Amino acid sequence: MVVGAFPIAKLLYLGVRQLSKPLANRIKAGARRSEFFRTYVCLPPAQVYHWVEMRAKMRIMGFRGAAIKPLNEEAAAELGAELLGEATIFIVGVGCIVAEYSRQALNSKRKEEEMEARLNSMEAEIARLGLLTEEVDARVRGVERKQLAK
Repeated sequence: MVVGAFPIAKLLYLGVRQLSKPLANRIKAGARRSEFFRTYVCLPPAQVYHWVEMRAKMRIMGFRGAAIKPLNEEAAAELGAELLGEATIFIVGVGCIVAEYSRQALNSKRKEEEMEARLNSMEAEIARLGLLTEEVDARVRGVERKQLAK
C-alpha cells in the first residue's frame, strides 16, 4: 500500500480558518463592550453599508430621490461588529488561499527546475556520447585503412 505525503499544510490552513471564527466572535464581543471600538471602528462601516444597501434597494424599486435615514446606534454597532467578524473570516480565508497558491507555485517551480537540470544533464550526456561515437568511428576508419593498406 502506497501512502502519499501527509498534507500537513492543508491541515494547518484548516486549523487557522477554524481559529478565525472564534477570533471574529471575540472581535464582535469587543465591539459591543468598547465604546471607542464601537464608535470609530464599527459604526462608520455599518452606516456606509446600510446607506449603499438601501440606496441600491431604492433604485431597484424605482425610488430615485428618496432620503435614507441612518441606522440607530445599537443596530449600527451590531451590523458593524457583524461586518468586522465576516471580514476577519474572509481575510483569513484569502490568506490561506494565497499561502496555498504560493506553496503550489513554489513546488511547481522546483519541479520545473529539476526537470530542466535533468534535461541539461541528458543533453550533456548525449553530446559526450556523440563525441565518443565520433572518436570510435574515427578509430574504426583508421583500422580499416591499415587493413586495406596491408
